[in-house]
Amino acid sequence: MLFNTRRLIRIQERLARRVVIEDRIPEEINTIAGVDQAFINDDILSCMVLLEYPDMNIIETKISRIGVEFPYIPGFLAFREAPAILSVYRKLEKKPDILLVDGHGIAHPRGIGIASHVGVLLNKATIGVAKKVLVGNYEIPENIGEHKNLIYNGKVVGFVFKSRYRCNPIFISPGHNISLQTSLKITKKCIKNHKLPEPIFLAHRIVNEYRNNF
Repeated sequence: MLFNTRRLIRIQERLARRVVIEDRIPEEINTIAGVDQAFINDDILSCMVLLEYPDMNIIETKISRIGVEFPYIPGFLAFREAPAILSVYRKLEKKPDILLVDGHGIAHPRGIGIASHVGVLLNKATIGVAKKVLVGNYEIPENIGEHKNLIYNGKVVGFVFKSRYRCNPIFISPGHNISLQTSLKITKKCIKNHKLPEPIFLAHRIVNEYRNNF
């Protein structure tokens, strides 16, 4: 199946102009959600876990399964996975104040990673948390709890954060309706006993358990 990448880039550029990197969130954050995906044959599973913030107690968990209609192309992940995220988000009985997405926010060649893409479509505050860098230059933080700036085209687009000893750092970037500093602060508060923030860690674990039961 062929895809017109120029058309996809134009879509991304239009969405990128709608991204807001300032705090448009409640003064008191009470709930936060994490989302992650897994694949079964030609289907994509998306799991969203809603938790209390900052205690990280699970409120509800939802899973959605839909067909995959787009291949994996770096820089265009949202076209492959965002439909499943939107599907599972609609299943939540209670919507989160902030959504953490496994992927990048504005730390993207066109400033519209999957966290930003989903945030704009939902008009929801989102944060991207990724295990690998997509764009930018950075220094590697040495100590647990330390962060360094992720710089792309002369601008800070996120942070490189060391969450665990003997683990590679994670890459945090604001998605939509949230500032750089708040995205870092919120993500750090969500990290408990694992490399990834608890909402994404739980979504990852649950969606893979669900897949493995088939």
